[in-house]
Amino acid sequence: MQEYIQKRVLEICAYILETKATVRQAASAFQVSKSTVHKDMTERLSSLDKSLARRVRLILEHNKAERHLRGGEATRKKYKETV
Repeated sequence: MQEYIQKRVLEICAYILETKATVRQAASAFQVSKSTVHKDMTERLSSLDKSLARRVRLILEHNKAERHLRGGEATRKKYKETV
């Protein structure tokens, strides 16, 4: 793995652990695609540091479990503002 990719993976990892950010939020913060963040966190990070990969995976799974609630809240807010 190239050095700049390793650096990006570890920076995104630290950001997610620090802020409990979603993949979308991390992608926006680092100006990369959601696919890149997902691949970095699920595949590349495990080859660099397995313990960090486990911690990030727990956060990503938690975010995934809550995403239907966030979407529902966003829809509720949208329609509340239009009335």
